[in-house]
Amino acid sequence: MHAFRDDALGEHDAVGLAAAIRRGQVGADEAARAAAERVREVEGRLHAVQVHVDSPRPATGGPGLLTGVPVFVKDNSDHRGLPTGHGSAAFTPRVATQHAPFVRQFLSSGVTVLGKTRLPEFGFSPSTEYEGDAEPVRNPWHTGHSAGGSSGGSAALVASGAVPIAHANDGGGSIRIPAAACGLVGLKPTRGRVVANAQSRRLPLDLVNDGILSRSVRDTATFLAAAERYWRNPDLPRLGLVEGPSGRRLRIGLLLDSPAGAHTDDATRAAVTETATALERLGHTVEPVEPALDPRFADDFLTYWGLLAFLIGATGRSFGPDFDHRRMDGLSRGLRAAYLADWRRTPGVLRRLGRTKEAYAAAFRGHDLLLSPVLAHTTPAIGHLSPSLPYAELIERILAYVAFTPIDNVVGTPSLSLPSARATDGGLPIGVMFSGRPGAERTLLEIAFQLEAERPFRRIQDL
Repeated sequence: MHAFRDDALGEHDAVGLAAAIRRGQVGADEAARAAAERVREVEGRLHAVQVHVDSPRPATGGPGLLTGVPVFVKDNSDHRGLPTGHGSAAFTPRVATQHAPFVRQFLSSGVTVLGKTRLPEFGFSPSTEYEGDAEPVRNPWHTGHSAGGSSGGSAALVASGAVPIAHANDGGGSIRIPAAACGLVGLKPTRGRVVANAQSRRLPLDLVNDGILSRSVRDTATFLAAAERYWRNPDLPRLGLVEGPSGRRLRIGLLLDSPAGAHTDDATRAAVTETATALERLGHTVEPVEPALDPRFADDFLTYWGLLAFLIGATGRSFGPDFDHRRMDGLSRGLRAAYLADWRRTPGVLRRLGRTKEAYAAAFRGHDLLLSPVLAHTTPAIGHLSPSLPYAELIERILAYVAFTPIDNVVGTPSLSLPSARATDGGLPIGVMFSGRPGAERTLLEIAFQLEAERPFRRIQDL
């Protein structure tokens, strides 16, 4: 299910479209209208959009690297004049009176916001599905399958060609999971690389990083360069605009099974192994590595996840005066109840999660990057991760699926999902993941450019 056609957007990525707008070949308003028409074409089957902007206009201010590119903002971030619903039926969304800090940074690149995309409730699930009669967000490569989560709405729109890029954020894999499910590029930046939102700064452990989903490496690189023009963290190395691979030969650690204990399925294992072989042909050294994580890591991360659900339930009236935690979905309620039954573990959990960076850093000794699966198995069918399932069954399925991505959120390291050359028997994309030391976005982008040139990403419009 895609909307690629011969219109103002054509087959441009965001960088190509912005260049056409600068040259006067396409008007920004024309691009916005074409994107809005594409969204209308796919939305009836993908169900990716939460709210539309009535009259989208390019961001004001000086020219940016992405001026005129039509985009969507994920519906857990405030955009002035639009309601923020967080994917939840537990309250009535209120219209935001100002932009969230990251949204201001995103707008500084010159993009045109067309609306907001759907996510699972409070971004907790790796699949954008709901209780009751609400339609799930569907994968444009196969609408019977999940588009991933929590940035599933953004991923579906970008993969289908409705917009070139869209906002996403990642607190346990929520950029990289939908990127893998939908055949996209998804980079979770280093903690502190982009502006943090107020909620993140108040948490005992900040897991969430904002970014985008894109169809090309250069779009992600250009977004990061634009973000740095707006604000640069002086504690991280300057990034600038990365425009291609370097000639550097890297030592890359290979991880096939999750250190949290989940086993990788055959198709995913083959995709990662084939990527390792391609890297070796390009002159890199790839060798097995096994990060020595605390065996309690998965349980500790789940407890922290439950703490977040508890805090939302306890402070929900900040979302809206009619907030009722009893109307939270089955996953949120289950996480909250599990935390309340075991809350005394919290101090030990926070200490152990804080020490994860030491074990993870050891895996990088002698290595520039780590290569692993994004997920332990390929993209599931709609319903496999439904919040309507009994909590114990649902959480077991989530832990067997999301077995690699949370480590980088806990440690704060940058991590990138790329489409592999391999697909499932049903034609669905399979992602592979590269992770680096703090501040290593340049190295991640350079290896991504090299793989994109060596093994061009599959295109949905070629099916």
